[in-house]
Amino acid sequence: MSELVITEMKKVLDLQKKLHIEEGPPSAQLRKDRLDRCISMVQKYQDQIISALQEDFGNRDPVMSAATEVMSSIGPLQHAKKNLVSWMKPEKRKAEIAPLGPLLSLMGARARIEYQPMGTVGCISPWNFPVNLVLAPLGGILAAGNRAMIKPSEITPSTSDVMKQMFEEYFDQVEIAIFTGDAEVGAAFSALPFDHMIFTGGTSIAKHVMKAAAENLVPLTLELGGKSPVIVGEDSDIQSAAVRVMQGKTMNAGQICLAPDYALVPKEKVSEFVDESVNAVSTMYPSLKENEDYTSIINEKHYERIQGYLEDAKEKGAEIVEINPNNEDFSQQPHYKIPPTLVLNPTEDMTLMKEEIFGPVLPVKSYDNLKDSVDYVNTKERPLGLYYFGNKKKDQEYVLKNTTSGGVTLNDVISHITQENLPFGGVGPSGMGSYHGYDGFKEFSHAKSIYKQTKINLNKLAGLVPPYKDKKDKVSSPS
Repeated sequence: MSELVITEMKKVLDLQKKLHIEEGPPSAQLRKDRLDRCISMVQKYQDQIISALQEDFGNRDPVMSAATEVMSSIGPLQHAKKNLVSWMKPEKRKAEIAPLGPLLSLMGARARIEYQPMGTVGCISPWNFPVNLVLAPLGGILAAGNRAMIKPSEITPSTSDVMKQMFEEYFDQVEIAIFTGDAEVGAAFSALPFDHMIFTGGTSIAKHVMKAAAENLVPLTLELGGKSPVIVGEDSDIQSAAVRVMQGKTMNAGQICLAPDYALVPKEKVSEFVDESVNAVSTMYPSLKENEDYTSIINEKHYERIQGYLEDAKEKGAEIVEINPNNEDFSQQPHYKIPPTLVLNPTEDMTLMKEEIFGPVLPVKSYDNLKDSVDYVNTKERPLGLYYFGNKKKDQEYVLKNTTSGGVTLNDVISHITQENLPFGGVGPSGMGSYHGYDGFKEFSHAKSIYKQTKINLNKLAGLVPPYKDKKDKVSSPS
């Protein structure tokens, strides 16, 4: 079966590339039509999407799925549709060359950038938000005039099947094609000679994707993850900080690339932060085991992985605070649920301080002063997100100037991803490239430089046309 899918993928890509050349860049009207079809598609299939996610996760709250998969997918598509005409306009640049400077423009020279569709963009999406992390990038991909091929995760098969059904109803394969299958299909997909590819997922898999793409020199957008830190400032409202951190940590049971991965708290306020975190979780989730509001871990493999992190931390001396408001027994359960858990006094030899947790577990470390917290963050690889709680502008500026991350949210977590007017992406191990809004349009476009020369023969005027005899004095090196 995999061989048949792989053969079909190659066939469809060849056809998409052929038509891209033959038909040229699509009109604004056609781009809007494609975006409209995506919007209608998600609206029509929203109930099936939510049901499929429930089946794949075992338990996932329908309200959260509606917000994070349906509404959050439609928003970027609508934003792209609203703005694509202005995005498509050529961008004027100054025509300048030293030492003439602006004189070149006065002589009639002109310079501009035109944003050209790349062709076919491959999209490899993850399992944690399997619909949104296809549709959100598609806003920029389609607005830029590209065609697309999609490989959703095999870890959420029910959702992938629904996605295949809805795309095939609304799009011919020459516009958007979707291919489901196992890791073998995914590996073959990543090796195809796309004009661009976006991958969302773990760093370890990204290395394989990048290596495969390199064989065809396919440019990449990588949206990865990493250990996104929270720094709770000395002047912060501890209660508010704890509430917002735990809201982010428990959303989708922490299975979010931007989930806070560890918290740095002033030494004298750790106890208060723990108490307020317990209160916050208890308010949101009075019970957990049968509560549909609280999401399950996606499968047994990831459940055992997170449990392994906790066992390792216990063995190495960490204090474990399990937030289980109803004192439920999780040894026997229909789904893979793990109560929200704080890990106090973590040490650097603990696995959960080395690996991205991707679950409802939050290590809490104390610090003496703000510089110490920033220095600690800088010992880690650059994360996808960084979160600072505190209102002193000088402290905010200190953190912003002395750390590097994909993005930052002040006095909340995760929220910067919701901003369509801000680029979203990582840096270094947390990713490369970015998308959302106009930045996504540019990411999935080729910026073609166009220069219109003046009628004056500048090369001749500058003495750069043969014969060169007796012209050496006219050509001098810049001083």
